[in-house]
Amino acid sequence: MSQQSTEQVLEVVLPGVVEPEGFELRRRSRPVPARGQALVRVEATGVSFAEQQMRRAKYYDQPAFPFVPGYDLVGTVAEVGPDVDPTLVGGRFAALTKIGGWASHALVDAADLVPVPVGVDPADAETVVVNGLTAWQMLHGVAKVTAGQTVLVHGANGGVGSTLVQLARLAGARVIGTASPRHHDAVRALGATPLDYRSPDLPGAVRELAPGGVDAVFDHVGGPGIVDSYRLLAPRGTLVAYGTASTRDRKGSSRLPVLKLFARLLWWNALPNGRTATFFNIWAGRRDAAKFRARLARDLGAVFALLADGSLRPQVAARVPLERVADAVRLAESGTVTGKVVLIAD
Repeated sequence: MSQQSTEQVLEVVLPGVVEPEGFELRRRSRPVPARGQALVRVEATGVSFAEQQMRRAKYYDQPAFPFVPGYDLVGTVAEVGPDVDPTLVGGRFAALTKIGGWASHALVDAADLVPVPVGVDPADAETVVVNGLTAWQMLHGVAKVTAGQTVLVHGANGGVGSTLVQLARLAGARVIGTASPRHHDAVRALGATPLDYRSPDLPGAVRELAPGGVDAVFDHVGGPGIVDSYRLLAPRGTLVAYGTASTRDRKGSSRLPVLKLFARLLWWNALPNGRTATFFNIWAGRRDAAKFRARLARDLGAVFALLADGSLRPQVAARVPLERVADAVRLAESGTVTGKVVLIAD
């Protein structure tokens, strides 16, 4: 049930296009959950690529400034509103939020909460919320990768990439992963064959490992390199694009690169060669809220189960207090880490 509280909550506010030091810390009264809502005391939230784009006004459908970023979170339910099961209070849950996670407390629709297995560390769980969902749904829902196939994962050291490599290996696939040479040992330890993403003949290096082409390519980079990703596909292979990271620091429209990518994918799908190309959007199907939530709970539950039994290793690049958000963002954008930078809010 709802109750009044004089407790102050801490939020990180993105006021506009700023450098990492431009994020603002704001304190305000603790919010009260409305009907159907839960107030979550946030324990861990992450720095995703989405926030890196948002602070540059480059995320495709971000809200108007100012707002509180934070694509996902893990925390404990502190209070619930009317028509919400009161037994949720005290339980640890994860939620996909898109915005609002960078705070000590966050209001979440109770129907969006997914239980975190008992004994799983909040920061570990946080690394596989948006990253794990993205990787699982691309691998199993879109590309439908099976044992014995070969896949190419770009950015294999990143938050999504490092999770995707592990899930593909668990599915019995052979994985080729691109990354900077400084990350090759880490990529190799995850079970992939590493290649230098800056190699002038990266396609040739991939073809040496997979002469007949790869069964799936997972590409978050976009830009001109997407053409090589498509050409590396085996007959009946699948290209899954899920970002335009190559345009992060470029001036200009945030929408144009995405629209160009969509047009290219549509053109490729019109070709009669058996290959498919698609853009993955984790929010697809959101209009059918019940179906969307059921799929999210099922898929994230499957990822959490692998995390809980040790099959999936969490890739926590660093744990940084929420108040040091500037340090966390700079580290996440540095290209020097493997996995995901986690903000510790509790």
